[in-house]
Amino acid sequence: MRPRTQHGSATLFAVAVIGLLALVGAALGVAGAMVHAHRVAQSAADLAALAGARSVARGEDGCAAAAAIAEANGATIDQCAVDGFDVRLRVTAAGPHWLAQHHDLSAEARAGPA
Repeated sequence: MRPRTQHGSATLFAVAVIGLLALVGAALGVAGAMVHAHRVAQSAADLAALAGARSVARGEDGCAAAAAIAEANGATIDQCAVDGFDVRLRVTAAGPHWLAQHHDLSAEARAGPA
């Protein structure tokens, strides 16, 4: 015969383990979303810098072209500078918004003649 003091203790343990697994799963989801947002920011920065350098080589405004490409790729330009034929910029992409926290991610890029 089982002692009555341990009746139902497996249920409490199972609930605790399920809660812990849910918390770990949510944390992994947020980490994955942050990695994705960083990849979006970096690719937008690279493409925008290339578009800006191409526009500068044509005699046009490189930062305007870079801003259009960055916005088309889900990012906004924070800084843009043209130095000769080089275009340097920093973009920000929206990151995960979890539990009312905002974690926007930024990336930098430079493009110009080799």
